[in-house]
Order: sequence, then structure tokens, then C-alpha cells
Amino acid sequence: MRSRSNSGVRLDYYQHLVHKTILTHQNPITGLLPASIDQNHAWVRDNLYCIMAVWGLALAYKKTADMDEDRAKAYELEQSVVKLMRGLLQCMMRQVDKLEKFKYTQATTDSLHAKYNITTCGTVVGDNEWGHLQIDATSLYILMLAQMTASGLQIIFTLDEVAFIQNLVFYVESAYRTPDYGMWERGDKTNHGWPELNASSIGMAKASLEAIKEMDLFGSRGGPASIIHVMADEISQCKAILESMLPRESKSKEIDASLLSILSYPAFAVEDLDLINLTKNEIISKLEGRYGLSRFLRDGYKTPMEDPRRLHYEPWELSVFEGIECEWPLFWTYLILDGLFKGDKGQVMEYKEKLSEVMVKGEDGLPLIPELYTIAADKVDAEREEPGSQERSPGGKMPHMWSQSLYILGCLIQEGFLAPGEIDPLNRRLICQPRPDLVVQVSILAEDLYIQDLLKEHGIEVQTTQEVANIRVQPARVLSHIYHHLGQNKKLGLSGRPSYDIGLLGTSQLYTLKGQTFAFTPQFIDQQQFYLALDNELLVDMLKTDLAYLRYNWRNLGRPTVTFPVSHNMLVGRVLPPPLQNCLQKLLAGSMDGVRIHVGKLEEFMSTSCFTSLDFLYLSDESPVSDADEVTQYLDTLLSPTFPKRNLLSMPRLGAKRSSSLSRKASFRVLGSVRRSRSVFVDEHNLPDVKGDRVPDVRHSPSMSKLRDGSGDIDCAELVEHLKDTWSLQEQADILHYLYNTQGPDWETKINMREGVTVVMLVGELYEKAGQLKQWSIVRHMAGMLRKRVEDLAQAATDLLVRQKQLSVGLPPQPRERTITHPLPPEELAKMIYDSCGEDSSTAVLTQEILVYLAMFIRTEPNLFREMLRLRVGLIIQVMVSELARTLSCTGEEASEHLMSLSPFDLKTLLHHILSGKEFGVGEVERGGGNKSLSIRKMEKEEVTGMSRLRKQVTIIEHNDKLRKGSEEEFEQSMQVDRQGQWLRRRRLDGALNRVPVDFYTKIWNVLKWCQGLSIEGQVLSSSVTQEMTPGELNFALRVEGILNSIPQPEYRQLMVEAMMVLALVADTDYKRNLRGVIMVDRLVADANAMFLSELKSMFKDEVDSNTVEFRTGAANICTDFYDSAPSGRFGTMVYMSKAVAQTLDCEPDSIADCTIA
Repeated sequence: MRSRSNSGVRLDYYQHLVHKTILTHQNPITGLLPASIDQNHAWVRDNLYCIMAVWGLALAYKKTADMDEDRAKAYELEQSVVKLMRGLLQCMMRQVDKLEKFKYTQATTDSLHAKYNITTCGTVVGDNEWGHLQIDATSLYILMLAQMTASGLQIIFTLDEVAFIQNLVFYVESAYRTPDYGMWERGDKTNHGWPELNASSIGMAKASLEAIKEMDLFGSRGGPASIIHVMADEISQCKAILESMLPRESKSKEIDASLLSILSYPAFAVEDLDLINLTKNEIISKLEGRYGLSRFLRDGYKTPMEDPRRLHYEPWELSVFEGIECEWPLFWTYLILDGLFKGDKGQVMEYKEKLSEVMVKGEDGLPLIPELYTIAADKVDAEREEPGSQERSPGGKMPHMWSQSLYILGCLIQEGFLAPGEIDPLNRRLICQPRPDLVVQVSILAEDLYIQDLLKEHGIEVQTTQEVANIRVQPARVLSHIYHHLGQNKKLGLSGRPSYDIGLLGTSQLYTLKGQTFAFTPQFIDQQQFYLALDNELLVDMLKTDLAYLRYNWRNLGRPTVTFPVSHNMLVGRVLPPPLQNCLQKLLAGSMDGVRIHVGKLEEFMSTSCFTSLDFLYLSDESPVSDADEVTQYLDTLLSPTFPKRNLLSMPRLGAKRSSSLSRKASFRVLGSVRRSRSVFVDEHNLPDVKGDRVPDVRHSPSMSKLRDGSGDIDCAELVEHLKDTWSLQEQADILHYLYNTQGPDWETKINMREGVTVVMLVGELYEKAGQLKQWSIVRHMAGMLRKRVEDLAQAATDLLVRQKQLSVGLPPQPRERTITHPLPPEELAKMIYDSCGEDSSTAVLTQEILVYLAMFIRTEPNLFREMLRLRVGLIIQVMVSELARTLSCTGEEASEHLMSLSPFDLKTLLHHILSGKEFGVGEVERGGGNKSLSIRKMEKEEVTGMSRLRKQVTIIEHNDKLRKGSEEEFEQSMQVDRQGQWLRRRRLDGALNRVPVDFYTKIWNVLKWCQGLSIEGQVLSSSVTQEMTPGELNFALRVEGILNSIPQPEYRQLMVEAMMVLALVADTDYKRNLRGVIMVDRLVADANAMFLSELKSMFKDEVDSNTVEFRTGAANICTDFYDSAPSGRFGTMVYMSKAVAQTLDCEPDSIADCTIA
């Protein structure tokens, strides 16, 4: 008999350790592991982590086997892994009905359970009795299934199980917009059962989707039917949201040790090395102690101050857990594995030594890791006074199998029995490796021969869609319908992919189906649903954005291929418009905004493109096709028009004047009704003096009931007859608006003696005609009357929400303004927008547009949204109107109409100027055929010299005792014409965008530590919030925002912010003890304004007495000159704020330093 090698002996030791601490507890029937010896509950997450050591040991035996006995042990260990993985699969498949429901509801009660009975695979607690929705646990199962299958294990046996795993992918791919309970099963840290968006769950979902993508679950013996498909755009969404959240874990947890699982093994979900290091350093600096790491700040679990009789905590008691949180050695095992994968021996040795000091010897001398270390009740005060000074004792489970497993896995790698790549066969550890510069392939196609000849005249040689014979070009909506069949299984009751959205990464691949090759055009080009694609400039802008998006998010094999069709709808009077022509020329030149482009024919890209098979469409029993002919018929069905086209209205003529054939009464009541329906108005204080001393027009939407009350004395037949004859597009819109509101959308018009022609049909026809003529005001109004919804509305709102921004729609104040705090289904979101805008359908559509543009900006220029927590779309619209009124020197009503008449591209440009705070100009451009409209343009340098002069003038002016001499000159100089209104504008913009200074919320938290609260407009922000929330907690920032958002005037809100910043300065001085009681912030602002006015009146006493100088009052009775003063300087708002605070708190004003409000 051969003697065992040293490696064999050492492996036998680890096999003994694994058997004693883990496998001895494995159920022989189901293969599941209990959480502890005396409990029959099997947690999904714990089972997966526990079996990792068994899998690693099997790989080690397989690699170093020198005897048949070793190979037998390897096989035995492998089968233990397979048995557990299949046991978990059986548990989840028993809840297939919940999986199907969850795909559409994302409700916590429809989620798969987090733990099961160890002997029956059944449930152990009810749907509402536990925080079951734990996307990270389900994602970890998918991730380990992919890794183990790639290592050679056969876990999935049947196509029914493949279909279930495919639907499990659908279950987790919405992680970036689905709040869950996270790794600690608690959700919000108060444990009241409130789920929240967790970065650790999103990261694990991203890793699992990347790992399982295009994986054949039958291994080398599989085929097309056993391959799992993942939409690349869902992975990209998870990536973007994850990176925007880190280093934060969630709203209630500013940092969490669970993030270690996605920074390194097993997930390797983060691609930015700097972000990895930042997050890891935050975790270690804030959570590490002598015995391990705390899970998160103010974690009360198992502490002596926790009430064991209840699971939840009261918000006010969270502060009692600060500094005495239990410490978990588990997280040192993550850091050991992290060091091993990075090759950092110093990190490995550091945490190996720390871990050895807290391990406990078992009865047989085996090293055991306890679940946690807790502090005794009599040592709490001493620990708080000197953190880390007191001894702690082990608590919880012994051994903690999860920790034990990761520890053994680390030992196997450190001692050379395993290479890191062997437990990561999919090479996820290489995710941070730099990638070569991407080349985007673009194929330009002409709709027909006329377009082809037109492009040829400009030197652009392209094919028509008919000439691409061997590749079928289809719109994106066809691909979405095809993917709906993915994962369908009648036996299990699974319906397939729930979403119909197809992103750019999906349409930038070539597809094969039944021997045919398909290319799909991007979704933003599809003009069937919404009008945005009708604007050529916006179309070009979106193409640029999407090319840049591909550059940074493409991860597939092969190059991305974008198919760009040029159609008749893009022409202006049968002429190629300049924006489109310039765009095509740049594409041909090989570069666009830094993205490398290769333009060519589709067939030239066959060898370099990314290909994906769609053969699942005919392989399943529920397939709608079985051969190539049926594929063609199926696609033709998807492309069939949804409604017949009619020509019932007179062809419009641009510039046609209003007809006088209507009676005087009808003309008075009907004509102009569209404009009168606008609800966006601007308060007179928000506008500068306009030419001719015109008073800004303030209008509210007339109610539908008033229109109906006066409709009886107007002959509707007369209106229909006029509607048929008039050439004016605006008159057609006014008449249809009136008929829609008084007679209803389904009223039969009998126009041209045609039966069955309803008002809504005519509205649809006018919508199309106005779109062709680029009459954007009418297009928007008709779109609102048709209750149209932009295709990616819900996705746009989700993109903003999951990046920790809240939204509100409708015009302030409440209840018209409605807040959106979590992702909503598309129909529900659209209904909320239309309801909040009342009868003003134009503003409802405009709101959708702005949401889409905000989402574009937050994806491409996230810095524009720094220090913003809530985006109030209604307020942004009002500011856009006031900005146009200021620039054009017109009334509010005129500015509102100008805003509605802007093209989608110009509206997006105006929004960008407002977000960035840049000055803009307004010009007039010809859109084709004599159609002229306003255009937003960038200001030239010589046009903004006033702004540069302003920046010089707002530098701090040294204080001097010469209050009278030179003061008048100084004030007059500070109010030069070229800077008048600039600080008012800046405050209004910042207030509308809810922008605050850097670290504003942290500083307010510090203020609340010293006083009893801050009162704003009758609402009190109590100091008790500091006991339930930490300074960096997002929930605290949202609480502060909630108080500030009760102020409807944006410029007044910003003065409140400035006053609160002065209080924050006091909190950093020795006068902080003067911060007592409830401080009335609005009173501070009022006092500062009174001091400002008093000083000005004393300076200009003669002028005031002779009525030659008048100080205008603005919002909230604050002087407009005070709003328009720079924060710093002799007459700066901060000077008077400081005096008001000093007067209230009884301290010296000179002790409060100047502050910059950024």
C-alpha cells in the first residue's frame, strides 16, 4: 500500500474539517444544510456559501489525486455539491407560481422564499412573516450554478429546469429597480419590513447575469435549447445603478460590510478599481473592530441593548446601538479571499492573523469560527468612552458554517491546492482589466431608391433595405416580440420574458433564426408610438449619445453593429436636412464625438459582428413558428399597421390665416381654446420688467365643466363644417379641443358625410399632419389628447429614481404636485402625470419629454445632478417659462406658448442650459417650407461678458468702517445693468433644481445635535432624527428635503438654504452651545431682509423720501434686490444672515465667517 503524500495528508485534514463542520449536517434526502444543529430551516444564501468549501475541496482532490481513494473522495464531494444545488432548485421550483407572478408585480408577497424546510423542501413561514425578497440570494444561486457548470458539474437535467432557470434570470434582471430586504433580511435598518434598494443585491444580480449569459446548462452535451439568454441592456442598467450608489449600500445604510461580497469573491461585480478601493476603505475605516467587522452602523442585532421580545426597532432607539455593534469575523474571510485573488500577501497574512486570534478550538481541537462577538451589558459604557477597549465574547452559531466555508476555501488557495481561477472558471476576477478601444460598425440604409439617389448626391453611397437581400432588417419592436417567447413553458405555467423593451445593446447585434440573418434598427428610430423621432436634430443627438453609450458599455464578443435607416420622414421638403447630412458625413469620416466609427454594408460586417441565436423561437412546444415560411408570416403579422390611415381634414397650409366663417360667439369661445388650456404660468415677481410695461398674464386652465356649460348655444355642426374647410392647423386644433372637451372623444362628427368618424380619430390625423410639418405645440397638445405615452417613460423615471433621486410631477404646490419615490409600471406612471396636470394635456406630454431628457443627462453627465435629491419637473417647467420670458422680454403667457412650440431638440438644449446654469440665446430658424420657429443657441463669448464681469464683482469686498462714504457708489456698482437679475436667476434655478451646497445635509445633522430643531414655514425638523439616522444616511437628506420642498418659491427656498448654512458655520464654532430651542429659519431670513432694507433706505433716504427710488417686493415679501445680491461682499446676503443669526443667538457677527453657497 502506497503511503500518502504530504499534500494528500493535508487535504485529508481539510476533508475531515469540512465533514465535521459542514457535511455532517447535510440532509441525506434533500441535500440541504440547516442554519444550525437545532433548527430545520435551510437558508438559500447560507447553503450556497457553505457548499463553496465542499466544491473547492472536490476540485483540489481532483487536481492532486495520487490514489483511487482521492478520486473517489472528489466524486463524493462533487455529488454532495450537486445534491445541495438540486435541493435548492426543487425548493424554488415548488414556488413556480410565485416566480411567474413576481415577473409582473415585483411584490414582496410574490417573491420566492428565502428559507425552506430541510426535510421536505417546503416553506417554513408565510409570505408576510419574513423578509423573503432577497435578490442577492437568488442571484448567488444563478452565479454559483454558472460557475459550477463551467467547472464540469452537471446540475440541470431537463429542459423544464432550463426554462425555470431562464425565468429565474427574468426574476433577478430587474434588481436595479426592485427594493428588497438584502443580505441581512431586514430591509430598512429599523427592521419594520420596509424593503429598499441595496447595492449588494444589485451587484450580485449583475454578476449572476454576466455569468449565466449564453451558458449551456447541459455543458458539452447541450444544444440551442439548453442555452440561457440574458439581455445585455439589463446588465448595463445594473452596472450604472451600482456605480452610482457605491460606496453607499442603501437609503438607511451609508455603508455595509455585505458590499465585500460584490467587490471581490464571489461576485466581482464592480469594474472601476478606484471605486472598489474607495468602498473597501470606507467599510474598513467605519466598521472594523478587534474581533471582526460590524455589519452596518447602528446594527442592534444581538447587542445587550436590543429588546429580544421584538424583531423591529423604534427609530429613536437606534442611537443606543452606536459603538457597541456586534463584530463578525466572517468579513475577515472575505478580505483574505480578496487578498488571495489580488496576490496581496500582506493583506492575506494580516487578516489570517486577526482571524486566528478570534477562532475557538472545538472539542476535537478543530478551529471553529463563531458567528459574532458581542459585548457584555456591564461593559457598554466603557466601550462607548473608549471604542475597542473592552473584551467581547463569542455569540450566535458555533461554528458559523458560512464563515467556516470561506475560511477553508481561503486555506486551500493559500496552501496551493487550488488556483484562484479554478473556483472562478468564468474569469470574473478579470473584470477590471482594461479593454481595447471599441470600433462601432454603422450600416446606413436608404428607405428606397429616391433616398439612395439623394444621399449619393452628397457623396454618401448606401444600399436600400431591399438590396440587403441576405439580411432582413426589422424594427426593434419585432425583436421585443420574439424575445417574449423566451422561457415559455406550458407545463410549468411560465409565460416567458415579461418586458417588451429592447435596448441599444440588444439591437446592436446580428441575429440568426432558421438559417436567416436579421438586423434590427435602434428603438429610438421607431416613429410609430411617440413624436420624438420626428425631430431630426434630436434623432442625430440621440444617435451620438447612443454611440457613446456603446463605447462604454459594450461587453460582448465581436463589434457592435448599428443599423441606421434614412426614411422620407427625415426629409424636409424632399431635401436632406443639414443636421442629418452633417451627421452622416461625420460617420463616414470615421469618428463622432471621440467614438471610432466604421461605416460599411451589413454583409461586410458578418465576420466581425456579434451574433446571437434566436432558435429558441421554434424549439419550444409553444413556438409560433416551425419553418422558414412561418417565420416570414409571423414577422409580417408583427409589422402590420394597427389602424387605417384617413385624410378627412383639409390639407394644412403653413401660414394660413384664421378663417372668418365662424359666428362671432363660436369664434370667441372656440378659437384660442388650446392656448387658454395651458396651466403653466409665471408669477409676476418671477419676471423682469417687459417692454411697454406689460403685466405678465397669469392664466389657469378653464375647467371642462365650464366649456360644457356654454356649449349648448354653439352649433357643433357649424364647427365640423369649418373644421373640414379651414386650412389653418391651429384652427383645426382649437375646434377639435373644444369638441373633445364638450362632446367627448367618441362623438361622431359625420365629417364629409362619413359615418363612424369620431373626434379622437380626427385628433389622431391632426397629430400625424402636425408632426410632418413640425408644428410642435399642436403635436404636443394632440399627443396629450390621445393620452400618448413615450415608449421608455417608465425606464426614464427608473433611471432617475435608482440613482437616488426622487421625482415630482405636476405644478407646485401640493396636492397638484405628486411625488414619485419608487419605480412604477408605465401605465400607472402615465396616469399619475396626466392626473397631476389636470386638463392641461400639453403640460402632461411636456412632463414626459422632460423626464426622458433628464434620464439621458443623468446617464451621460451625472455631474449635472450633484447635490440634487429631488427633481421637481413642474417647477423646472415654470423656470423654463420664466427663463424664456426673461430672454425674450415677453409675458408669461407668450413664453409658455414659445416653450410649447420649441422642437424636442431645442427643449432638451434649454433644459441642459438650465441644469448647467449657462446663459443661452434664442434665435429664429427655418424648419423647411417657410416654417419658422425659435431655436435655443449657445451664447457667444462677447455676449456673456456681463457674466464674467459679475464673477469679478462678487469677490469678497473687505469690510471697512466707512459706512456712508462710498457705500452708495459701492451699492450702485454692485447693481450694474449687465449683472442685474443674475443672482436672482441663479437662486431661482438652484431652488427649482433643489441644488444644495456640498455636504449640506451632513452639516445640518451637526446643527441638529446642538438645538431642538429647525422650523421652516411652520414645519419642524426635530433633533430626534439624529437618534435614528446617521449623518451620511440618505434617509436623513430626504427628510431635510421634504421640509424644504414645502416652499413653493425656488428663490425663497435658496435663501433658507443659505440661512441654514450660516447656522452650520455657528455649529463649528464655540457659539454652538447658543444653538438651543427650535430655531425659526424663516424668521432669520425675514430679519436679514429687514436689516438689508433698513440699511438701503438709510443710504438712499433722500431718494426714498422723494419717491424716486422704490424697492420692489418679491416672493414671500422679500426684497427683490436682496434676492439679487451675491452671497458675499459688502451687501451680500450672507452678511445680513450672519447679523440675523448673531442677533437671535446672542453672539458676535464677526465670529461667523463668510461662506460660499455653491
